[in-house]
Amino acid sequence: MTKHPPQVPVQFEQEFIAGLKEIFEDKITFNKVLGLKITSLAPERVAGRIDMKKDLVGHYSFNRIHGGVISAGLDAMGGLAVMAAIGARHMDEPPLQRLHRFAKLGTIDLRVDYLRPGISEFFELRAEVLRLGSRVASTRMEFYGADGKLMSAGSGAYIVS
Repeated sequence: MTKHPPQVPVQFEQEFIAGLKEIFEDKITFNKVLGLKITSLAPERVAGRIDMKKDLVGHYSFNRIHGGVISAGLDAMGGLAVMAAIGARHMDEPPLQRLHRFAKLGTIDLRVDYLRPGISEFFELRAEVLRLGSRVASTRMEFYGADGKLMSAGSGAYIVS
């Protein structure tokens, strides 16, 4: 029986992390409007945060976040997870070259299940890639309140080539 050496975990370079944050938080201006910030970036899982503000209210009586903010946030995080997975797959390339690979990334399909009302002072979003193919990636995303309760869950498919 052949023993395989343990896989060395991928560590992103500071240049790649900074470039990805700039793309995600500044160049994708809608993420800026949402106030969506990256809190964790790893090849297998990403996380972000949205602080509640009056511009995001969907139901004024309850100060509940708009469902469109939830779906847009989950979609953005699914895309970020794909970016991280692509970045990890091509570690043999320089960081700048890997960052250019995201130009063709786009959402093919998005499904969101709204499980609880979105009432919280901030929200945590998480996403992971289930499968990264040569043309399509599949993701799973989660949207949590400040109390750690799952409020919404999503799945997405993204074109990567």
